[in-house]
Amino acid sequence: MRAGAGWALAMVALLPGQALLSERALAQAQQTDQELKALIPDAALADPAAWARDTPAAHESEPDIAGLTDFAADLPPLPDLPQISILWPDSADLAPVEPLSPDPDIGAAEDAVKQANSALNQAVPPTGRDGAQIANAVVEHVGAQVLLAFPPDATLPEREAIVARFAGLSSLKALDKADDSLAQLSRRAREDNDLIQQVLRLYGYYDSEVVQSLVGLGDQIGQAKATDANAKSSDGEKVVVRFDIQPGPRYQLASIALGDIAQSGDAAALRTSFALAVGDPINSDRIVEERGHLVEALGHRGFAFAKVGEPALQIDHDQRNGALSLPVTTGGTYRFGAVTSLLPAYLNSRHLQRIARFRPGQMYDKLLLDDFRKAVLATGLVSSVNVTTRPVAEPVAGQPGTVAVDVALTKAPRRTIAGLIGFSSGEGVRLEASWENRNFFPPGGALKVRGVAGSREQLAGVTFRRSNFLARDQVLTADFYAQTKRTDAYDARTVSFLAGIEKQTTLIFQKPWVYSGGVEILATSELAATAAPGSPRTTYFIGALPLRMGYDGSNDLLDPERGFRVALRVSPEVSVQSGTKSTYAKVQFDASGYLPAGKRLVLAARTRLGTIQGTALDNIAPSRRFYAGGGASVRGFGYQAVGPKDVNGDPIGGRSLSEFSLEARVQTGLMGGAVSIVPFVDAGTVGTSSAPTLSGLRIGAGVGLRYKTTFGPIRFDLGTPLNRRQGDSRIGVYISLGQAF
Repeated sequence: MRAGAGWALAMVALLPGQALLSERALAQAQQTDQELKALIPDAALADPAAWARDTPAAHESEPDIAGLTDFAADLPPLPDLPQISILWPDSADLAPVEPLSPDPDIGAAEDAVKQANSALNQAVPPTGRDGAQIANAVVEHVGAQVLLAFPPDATLPEREAIVARFAGLSSLKALDKADDSLAQLSRRAREDNDLIQQVLRLYGYYDSEVVQSLVGLGDQIGQAKATDANAKSSDGEKVVVRFDIQPGPRYQLASIALGDIAQSGDAAALRTSFALAVGDPINSDRIVEERGHLVEALGHRGFAFAKVGEPALQIDHDQRNGALSLPVTTGGTYRFGAVTSLLPAYLNSRHLQRIARFRPGQMYDKLLLDDFRKAVLATGLVSSVNVTTRPVAEPVAGQPGTVAVDVALTKAPRRTIAGLIGFSSGEGVRLEASWENRNFFPPGGALKVRGVAGSREQLAGVTFRRSNFLARDQVLTADFYAQTKRTDAYDARTVSFLAGIEKQTTLIFQKPWVYSGGVEILATSELAATAAPGSPRTTYFIGALPLRMGYDGSNDLLDPERGFRVALRVSPEVSVQSGTKSTYAKVQFDASGYLPAGKRLVLAARTRLGTIQGTALDNIAPSRRFYAGGGASVRGFGYQAVGPKDVNGDPIGGRSLSEFSLEARVQTGLMGGAVSIVPFVDAGTVGTSSAPTLSGLRIGAGVGLRYKTTFGPIRFDLGTPLNRRQGDSRIGVYISLGQAF
């Protein structure tokens, strides 16, 4: 029993070792068997029993183990071990040891590399396979990871267009900054291969061949350095995929079918508008473009209900040509009928007909209909407009039918509350607020109430405006206001009434030619700054006929970047003060030009010349004279600070004016390009004679900031006089809305 217990304890010590057989021992089992086999003599293999009897151990006598047995019998019994059950080794159920399986990530990476190698022709050396790459090819670089190679002698006038279109859609180019694996690169290369084929077919190359290969990875593919599946060469550079393109012959148009155009009364002109002919190369872009031209021609020539379907192109690969079919149903010609408002209490039919550039009986023209829709939106009275046509008389015997024009309107908010704040040296702070109802007197009669509160000006006024008065974009205006204004030149208290007609330009329809004319009646009580202390105020009663004609050839109404503008103002006036009657004419000429000098630079220049003819300076109210200086004149100088002054340094105004400005508007790229820096130089003078002069010219210079908004740029200018006189400020600050000119 004790001996048995001893064996059991020995097994307890051995079992953990057996259970913890390492994978390394299993892996070395085969090697160990071979080593043991080498130690066995040949005699033992030939006759194992004879060899065992002849060993030295076989000739020794058996040891006496009786003493050991008596010693074991004298040992105390082993205590029982509660709750411990140890199985005998031959009955232990040990879990079988399973061999390790390959790492799935390693396997997947190996498969990805193999597939990528095959798909990308990565076995090709950097110089390419025989015949795979085009010799002396014209190579276009598309991004950092794609090359397009074209034959040097191929006639391919669309090569630049093909490269540009491919570059805009290429997966390899779009993701060339990513750390791609070879599998990802392979997938994108397949997509781009298909893309090239599609682009070539757009231009008529239906038999093109494209061979793709790698540049930059070479013979390392499939080796240990490439098993990480990264698409990089040994020097760390990205692998470049090259597509060698053989465009093949270009297919041509064999036939063109344009529906029932041949049966229309204007077949020749309509066919000419579709500028594709049999024998022309197939070009899908041209087909789509000419379809649009045909649609425009049908709408322009009176076909109000013409229908043009989608083009169909049938390719014949044997003949290398295609048959183009464009389903067209002309539907006959029509003339315009009456315009009908579906919201007559808001904007009646008569008013809408005045806005339209077409009249009943005129041949239908879709361009005029589109223009009419935009003009109704430009009134600001509607948020949306839907213009539809319906036939009221069908074409008969070659005579045009008639279509009515129905206008469905959705009202826009009519009331607007606005505010404006500005500051400039010499004028101080100026706050303006207004309330307006744009349809207070339907249709299109606006009422506006406004007020100004400033450090040197206060004003209250009311304005009536009738849009589209007697003609489209012609505005009737009546304005009445009361104002007090105090400047360095005069102190005036004025009541004025002005009525006139103006040909208006708008943001939607910026017109080249504009004009205005009207009548102005005002009474003003003024005290000139040159008057002696205690002098009485002088009251002037003035009647004027202000006229203006202007041409606008610039590209933008609020922030022009190119073009030019010219304007001429003439105002014959009659002035009565203290029984003295004076007549004179006030004339002012303005011109400005805008020249882009790069993507982010616009040079702008302006000049202004003015004259008052017909009377002496003393007979002209101080508020009607010419002055210069300030944010809209010569920056760097204060408001009215340029020109003749009295002994006290107060401006007296003049009968002539000369002003010049030059500035560079430089976009900085800050805040999405909204911020610009504007260095500028201004010059100007005022003369007491009627002829404009350069005598006493004052020059100011500085720099400004512009912040571009949807309603025009916000302007901040800082200027300084370059030939400052005594009493002139060293710095002028100007903040307002809009460019200086």
